[in-house]
Amino acid sequence: MPVATPSRLVRLDALRGFALVGILAVNVWAFATGYYGSGIADPAGDPVVQFAVSMFVETKFYLLFSFLFGYSFTLQMDAAARADAAFRPRMLRRHLGLAVIGVAHAVLLFPGDILTTYAVLGLVLLALRDISARRAVWLAIGLLLASGVLWTLLGVLDLLTPTPVDGAAAAARVAETVAAYQGTPATVVAEHLRQLPSTLALVVFVQAPSALAMFLLGFAAGKRQVLAEPWRHRTLWTWLLRAGLPIGLVGAAFYAYLTVHHPGSGAQTLAIGVTLLTAPLLTGGYVAALLRLFETRAATVFAPVGRVALSNYILQSVILSLVFTAYGLGLVGKLPYAAVAGLVVVIYAIQLALSALWLRSHRYGPLEWLLRAVTTGARPAAARPPALRP
Repeated sequence: MPVATPSRLVRLDALRGFALVGILAVNVWAFATGYYGSGIADPAGDPVVQFAVSMFVETKFYLLFSFLFGYSFTLQMDAAARADAAFRPRMLRRHLGLAVIGVAHAVLLFPGDILTTYAVLGLVLLALRDISARRAVWLAIGLLLASGVLWTLLGVLDLLTPTPVDGAAAAARVAETVAAYQGTPATVVAEHLRQLPSTLALVVFVQAPSALAMFLLGFAAGKRQVLAEPWRHRTLWTWLLRAGLPIGLVGAAFYAYLTVHHPGSGAQTLAIGVTLLTAPLLTGGYVAALLRLFETRAATVFAPVGRVALSNYILQSVILSLVFTAYGLGLVGKLPYAAVAGLVVVIYAIQLALSALWLRSHRYGPLEWLLRAVTTGARPAAARPPALRP
């Protein structure tokens, strides 16, 4: 029998905490090398590290985060009902606060910010909040299939009518990015602003449909209390482990090979289509495996970092900016890929320890406290009462 769940859903926090290491393992490359997303290969790249990241992490963990966002939406609904408060105004304030944090994050630290996207897509979920769990699932499947099939067809078309990559122009853009990150804080911000239009296009046409689909799946799971009572859904978890996980791994290997060895080509466009179709299955397999792991005390290791996920997400960008840009050491393009991977482990280990320490005396993370204040329109208590401390 699974471990009893306290008032706050430990499994949800633990999943969110685990998702953070995947987010970090992807985002770090946008800081560490100017070649990330450039369409050309990094001469100093490490194919083994790149393949591992592309196969097991890239395009998977933002889906997990999106699923958990949708699940948490149902908890927000329950919280508003318990407080006898109007739900729509609360969520409008919450999404506005999230958008403000996201815009500041994108401009100052990381143009690949996901918070603003979540704030906007969250309004769609708000409009659909009366939808049934079954309809939410079918709408999500439709979005995933439509997006994946479209990109797969675009990839096939790209292969049939290939357009050569302008390597010289791409290399020049890489050099400009590196120079900006090694310049001054002002050039760092200017580079972020330059990247924002292309990043926005990537989000709108690639990530947003899948993120919204995972919102809907998380929303349906929240309505059915899937994470609160996972043992009641063993058929689903078994299917995800025995079928979803293998299919997802095959798609991930296909995506990783083409992304690493054929960047910027029609083959990579095809790979995007394939991963949009198969990555949700791999993400589901991760969830199924983690829920089994979290029936042990392992959940208590990841839960604290997940409880303050928003603060930790921003903190990751702060640390990476201090390491790789002119805000600090300016080491962009200077660390071997293996060292960057090691840095991910170190940063996450620090966050695990700091999060547990912080929550000994605080109810919320700093940004969680701020967002809660905006959501409720009241000043929440920050300190944890002595009786509740371990």
